[in-house]
Amino acid sequence: EKKTSPSFEQIMKDLTARNFSPIYILMGEEAYFIDKISDFIEENVLNPEERDFNQSVVFGSDVTAAQVADLAKGYPMMAEYRVVVVKEFQNLKSTEALEKYMEHPVKSTILVLCHKNGNIDRRKKLPAKAEQGGGVVFESKKLYDRELPGFINTYLKKRQSTIEPKAAQMMADHIGSDLNRLTSELDKVLISLPENDRRI
Repeated sequence: EKKTSPSFEQIMKDLTARNFSPIYILMGEEAYFIDKISDFIEENVLNPEERDFNQSVVFGSDVTAAQVADLAKGYPMMAEYRVVVVKEFQNLKSTEALEKYMEHPVKSTILVLCHKNGNIDRRKKLPAKAEQGGGVVFESKKLYDRELPGFINTYLKKRQSTIEPKAAQMMADHIGSDLNRLTSELDKVLISLPENDRRI
């Protein structure tokens, strides 16, 4: 039975409500959603003064699975949670120690694995173990061209701005489906708008 991947909106809603999971596997072709979720966790779970002792951000090519598991097994110091983020998780050589960790994840740890430029094979143990351990496995898919105007609309609406359908289509056609670039261009346009007229 194939488990459906939760949506980006659902994950962000849970994070905002501080309903955290012990494990997040964020994987896929679209880096934008992976970055948004991991950035939110890095910036919002702990207060700035709690981060020194309780937040670790490491890169897949610099650590082993055993080192990541050891970080995740640590308990928080004077904070509710411990946050461990592994960027470029696709560069980690073996995942065996993490599979073992996921059988009994520490409830006060939030472990985030960011796997870009593709998915972890669902037949591998890691995604299944993460889900069994109460974790979230998110597949970040590239948006189809036809979905881009809707994405532009939603992005601007959250920033109290609106856009004409024709202008949204033109932007989508011109910039394409690289969402990091698209949002960066939209931000530039927003900065140039007058305060009293937020229409594009």
